[in-house]
Amino acid sequence: MENNVQQEESIDLGKLMQILYDRRKTVGAIVGGCTALALIVSFALPKTYESTTLVQTRSTGKSLGGAAAMAAALGAGAAGAELNFIELMKSRTVLEPIIDQLEWDDEKDKPDAKKFAKKFLKIENTKQTNLITVTATGKSPEEAQMISQSVVDNFLAMQTDKAKQTQSTLVKFLNERIDESKQEAEEARTKFAEYQQKHKVYSPDDQAKAAVAKMNAFDDALGNMAVQQKANQAKLESVSAKLGDMRSSSQAFHINDNANVMALRKQIVDSQVSLVGLRERYTEEHPSVISAQERIAALQQKLSEEVNTIVASQYTSINPAQADLIKTQANAEASIAVAQASEAAIKERRAEKEKELENFPQEVLEYLTLQREASIKEGIYTSLVKQCEDSKIKEAMESMDIQVIDPADLPDEDKPAGPKKKLITAIGFVIGCLISFGYGLIQYKREEA
Repeated sequence: MENNVQQEESIDLGKLMQILYDRRKTVGAIVGGCTALALIVSFALPKTYESTTLVQTRSTGKSLGGAAAMAAALGAGAAGAELNFIELMKSRTVLEPIIDQLEWDDEKDKPDAKKFAKKFLKIENTKQTNLITVTATGKSPEEAQMISQSVVDNFLAMQTDKAKQTQSTLVKFLNERIDESKQEAEEARTKFAEYQQKHKVYSPDDQAKAAVAKMNAFDDALGNMAVQQKANQAKLESVSAKLGDMRSSSQAFHINDNANVMALRKQIVDSQVSLVGLRERYTEEHPSVISAQERIAALQQKLSEEVNTIVASQYTSINPAQADLIKTQANAEASIAVAQASEAAIKERRAEKEKELENFPQEVLEYLTLQREASIKEGIYTSLVKQCEDSKIKEAMESMDIQVIDPADLPDEDKPAGPKKKLITAIGFVIGCLISFGYGLIQYKREEA
């Protein structure tokens, strides 16, 4: 019985082909008609043009001012920055001005940013490199070029505005630190001058100078640690101000209690103390000093990567900028902790060295102490002013996270990108063949019946 059912359900292909051959005029008419209809449709459809802009992202050392570094910090791999750029280019801030600039037959046909990006834009990362192609589709060559170029221009404008806001906030907090440091430097300088006048001590002997000269390395290191703390505190406050009420400090991620972070912090502190010892004996150009500085820079980079990994593993944000702010905040807090630990270790070593000065008269010791304090305070003030000026310069530079390699091209009016006539005609031919095959099956079943 089953064999009979299988025989009834099976199709004799030879017979089916013979039916199609016998009715070849009808089959030809179906295939030809569908193909001709597809060809007519391809000519009837409105022409579309494509314009492409090629841009290159650049990585900056800054975690917030530049979106490239911002996105790279998310731990998304080599192409992470580019993927986030692509999403930012599809944002409402970038696309809505373009949508408003275009003419629409009906206001109801006006799409939102998401639909517009899907229909008119193709933004791709080229082969996992730092290159991005922005391909726009338009009704005319000029429209396609305008859309492609405007996407890049609006994105740059958005980044510039964001960078200015961020840098301005950072400069504001740095200025506060500068005012504090300036007041401290003036107080230390006044105190030192008053001591000179009161005790009539204006210059210690050569022996005292030689002994105190050895302390300069410690004083410089302590000044650098203070600058790092103040600068990172300013960065921390500027980021916290942008995050608003979000509770996202590094404590929430237990960063400073993490075993890897603690190990790296200890290595940095030990290296800082060792560097001070080297500076007692050598100049800044000595290979040992340069090697120690490179080791500290490498350890600090490792610490930053470890902090980013911890935050990325425990926090997910749909907003790349917000995620990077959180990482910047966590890095600033970790850097402050390292600077504080380094300062404490250097002070401890400095106290040991100060014992060598105990044989000098008390007045000379006080003179030298006040002199060093004034020098340290003035050094901190000068360094903070320099950092503030650098931040102002970066305000103009960090916004340029992408560089235009190839501007949007103007398509040839005689070579539209669509409709693709050959493809549409081929599709019509395939559809005609399928309909003909269906027609043949119907005729086959009738003859079988």
